[in-house]
Amino acid sequence: MPQLRISNEEYIRRRETLFTRLSDRNVQAIVLFQPHNVSYLTAFGFIPTERPMATVITPNTSALLVPHLEREHAEEFALVDRVDIYPEYPDLRHPMEFMKDLLVDLGLTSATIGVDAEGYGQIYGYRGPRIPELLPDASLVNILDDIEYMQMINSQEELALIRESCRWGNLAHTYLQEYCEVGVSETEISMRASFEATQAMIRTLGTEYRPLTFGMATAFAGFRGQIGKASAMPHSMTSNVKLQAGDVLVTGASAAVWGYGSELERTMIMGEPTAEQARLFNHMLEAQTLALNTLKAGRPCSDVDKAVRRYFKDEGIEETWRHHTGHAKSMLIHEAPFLDVGDDRMMEVGMVFTVEPGVYVPDFAGFRHSDTVAVTEDGFEWLTYYPRDLESMTIPI
Repeated sequence: MPQLRISNEEYIRRRETLFTRLSDRNVQAIVLFQPHNVSYLTAFGFIPTERPMATVITPNTSALLVPHLEREHAEEFALVDRVDIYPEYPDLRHPMEFMKDLLVDLGLTSATIGVDAEGYGQIYGYRGPRIPELLPDASLVNILDDIEYMQMINSQEELALIRESCRWGNLAHTYLQEYCEVGVSETEISMRASFEATQAMIRTLGTEYRPLTFGMATAFAGFRGQIGKASAMPHSMTSNVKLQAGDVLVTGASAAVWGYGSELERTMIMGEPTAEQARLFNHMLEAQTLALNTLKAGRPCSDVDKAVRRYFKDEGIEETWRHHTGHAKSMLIHEAPFLDVGDDRMMEVGMVFTVEPGVYVPDFAGFRHSDTVAVTEDGFEWLTYYPRDLESMTIPI
């Protein structure tokens, strides 16, 4: 059985590594509000609402501030020394006053504090004071770049979870392709494929399996509205259309495993491809292959996108370009760094990217594969592994 969670030891190492990175800035404590950053250091995954939640970590102790409704949840799952509670939001006393109590109790009234934000985000109607208003004598240091950099470099435990995500995304997509039929709606096909893959995943992984993700908490495969002419819209929306002969289908599949995910996208064609469909499909496949072969530790991310854009120019298809070649992928939908001409950060061993150059012709069709890969010492490792060739992506009707 694969390991289905990040070990407690790794969470502790992350905290120690972060404080080591911040040592030259004399940071005495860390306060994090963003959900994925909180879970990255505490193992506490939660649904963000108007009720603020945050973690406070020092070299010697760790704490969570949560509303009363999250008390049992936090006490059971969070890897912290203490859980502080406030009644509700907005309530008679603002939650951030309880945050002030916590910071004062930890002796941080005039400390140097590393933060990912000065306060809780204004979501779902939340409004409230920020840390500088609560502790005017404290000094804040923005550490968002530091924690984001740590999240870019995936450990062996993280890579194992992403591989597991790929395994079940692959199964979901297998069902999706199998169930594609003329006259059946995208919603019906997606729900059937996602349900069956999820059932198989849960039966196989057993009671230890936890998605630790809000939203997509299972295996999933679908179309997101990229069907027929709408496949030329890279971020279309589901419209519940029925598949027709000749449609180009752009798909997506993934699965959540302990907060980690993957991205598998394919372009499929309902029935024998036309000459123009085949031409554009092959351009997309060539561009993706070129991008994959450009991945290398020690090279700037921009090199990958430059190579793809040169291909588009040399082949005379620049007008079909819409977006950068890819992005990092682990806990969120999109992460930095980006495979884009504007991102010169160096690729490093342990970084995980989606590689997904697309070819789009308005009022005709779009063509995009996306594969999740890890940068290695000598190139890259395929994490997704679904067929890519046109014959495999042609659905008989």
